Amino acid sequence: MSTAVALAGAGVLVAGCTSNEPEGSGSGGGGGAGANAASSNDETGETVRIGFSAPAADHGWMAGITEAARAEAENYEDIDLIVAEGTNDVSTQISQVETFINEGVDAIVLLPFDGAAMTPVALQAMEAGIPVINVDREFNSPFAARATVLGDNYGMGVSAGTYICEQVGDNPDAVVAEIAGIDSLPLTQDRSQGFADALSDCGLDVDNRVAADFTVEGGEEAAANLLQAAPQIDALWNHDDDQGVGVLAAIENAGRDEFVMVGGAGSANAMREIQSGDSVLQATVIYPHTQAADGIRLARLVAQGKSMSDLVSPEVPREIVLNAPVVTAENVDEYIDRAFES
Repeated sequence: MSTAVALAGAGVLVAGCTSNEPEGSGSGGGGGAGANAASSNDETGETVRIGFSAPAADHGWMAGITEAARAEAENYEDIDLIVAEGTNDVSTQISQVETFINEGVDAIVLLPFDGAAMTPVALQAMEAGIPVINVDREFNSPFAARATVLGDNYGMGVSAGTYICEQVGDNPDAVVAEIAGIDSLPLTQDRSQGFADALSDCGLDVDNRVAADFTVEGGEEAAANLLQAAPQIDALWNHDDDQGVGVLAAIENAGRDEFVMVGGAGSANAMREIQSGDSVLQATVIYPHTQAADGIRLARLVAQGKSMSDLVSPEVPREIVLNAPVVTAENVDEYIDRAFES
């Protein structure tokens, strides 16, 4: 694999913002005060009020986002978390942030339904002296957030493509299929580009591709169409484990089992399929649902004037890109307890 593709897939993994913790002690595990503190950053400080807003929990990954954020805040006695009701209405989310500004919260963690549409109100918060932590969907101004926490969509594609190269790359005629999410979204385009770039390094490309919509129903319909159009497949990547529930249903209905399947996002049900050992689904690529939990930690650090404990630099970074590791039967036990339910 080329150095550029390898680095793009690596990202920067921050399980928590006080990274003296052991691996796996993030959301729902570490934090707290006193003798059990992982670092001085975890010791109870001045209470900070953090406003949190995210889209409606209309699928497993988004539900996991809010659940992880709540769980992380509960780990700290000095966090007063105010959670706005999840919404896919931009006007409502703007009003939520305006309320946070008017109430004078100490920080805002915001996963926008639409990053561009939410940029002006995020700028208002920043101008009011309230640091904004942008999660997952970026604003279109660098001045709208103090820090940004992102998953690595391109890196997901690289990870999926690299795994498939390892499985079928010795066959130059291997047929590779792809079931994408919503094609109009930049995140889908980034995932597909990373996938294509990784496959090209082992001489493969995508032979059959369809797009779904991140829903169970959409996944089942797209997969049924793909399977009908492609009588032989050697490897398949499905971008999203929520829609993967429908994809697996279509595969079962078609009686197909000749290929290796890779999922995306890292749901618990996908990991149980991997554990079973009798499914075409043999791997999934993590797109962390803990991004907002990391945002909560960052907001606390920024509001309390702290830095990240393992960095020499005295301030929290402006951007953190999380890793996109591949989960297989060999390492699934390391990830399943932290996975979200589809």
